[in-house]
Amino acid sequence: MLILLPPSEGKTTATTGDPVDHAALWLPELATARTRVLNRLVALCKRTSERSVTDSLTVLGLSAGQRDEIARNAVLHTAPAAPASEVYTGVLYEALDPAGLTGESREWLDRTAVVFSGLWGAVRLGDRIPAYRCSIGVALPAPVGGLTPYWKKALKPALDRLEGPVLDLRSGAYVAMWAPGAQSAQVRVLHERTVGGVTKRSVVSHFNKATKGRLVRALAEDRATPETANELVTALRDLKFAVEERPAQQGGPRQLDIVVSDL
Repeated sequence: MLILLPPSEGKTTATTGDPVDHAALWLPELATARTRVLNRLVALCKRTSERSVTDSLTVLGLSAGQRDEIARNAVLHTAPAAPASEVYTGVLYEALDPAGLTGESREWLDRTAVVFSGLWGAVRLGDRIPAYRCSIGVALPAPVGGLTPYWKKALKPALDRLEGPVLDLRSGAYVAMWAPGAQSAQVRVLHERTVGGVTKRSVVSHFNKATKGRLVRALAEDRATPETANELVTALRDLKFAVEERPAQQGGPRQLDIVVSDL
């Protein structure tokens, strides 16, 4: 089983430790692809003229007030690395709370959950990486170009050979990096409430992320071992999540709604 997570926009910078070792990351066959992206990103951000910095901000989709992100990217080759579970912060990861899991539950999480990233492709939560800023929507200078098609090509042969069900909790553009197929399930979180006697449902970004974090934590604490998408849906229901299915394309991922009422 694999659980696919999005990265967080906010990241915690490690203060000590060795730099990233590409060969030690999950799927070491991606080392060359990762190095190519890292080199282009660092080269882009090392330029110091005012015009160059402005250009780098534009390429990365950052504002003038985020110039410190450019400086952080410029030293990624030598920046201290830490486990991805400590680098990625934000609502989903706060609700998941990897540090609060111990023993077999933490081992389950470290081998089951992977984070998709514009810089690294995909990493496990135990992989050591530096904090960075590079979303999947970025197009870096040649020979990398757009990161979505770049990683889609690089990840497919590495991930297609993996077996077992896939729980896809990725957001937005990160879904386009790899399509896991029929033995997978994509999750949407809906907030259900009654307004004026009428039941309404809506997607709420903050609550969506928190629910996904709690969902992964519940699976980790249960150390779930589904072998098919059907068993995965059953495991979620056994954990008391309100799961509803929507129509899905033939051969594509199952479409699941997790319906919640409490914020």
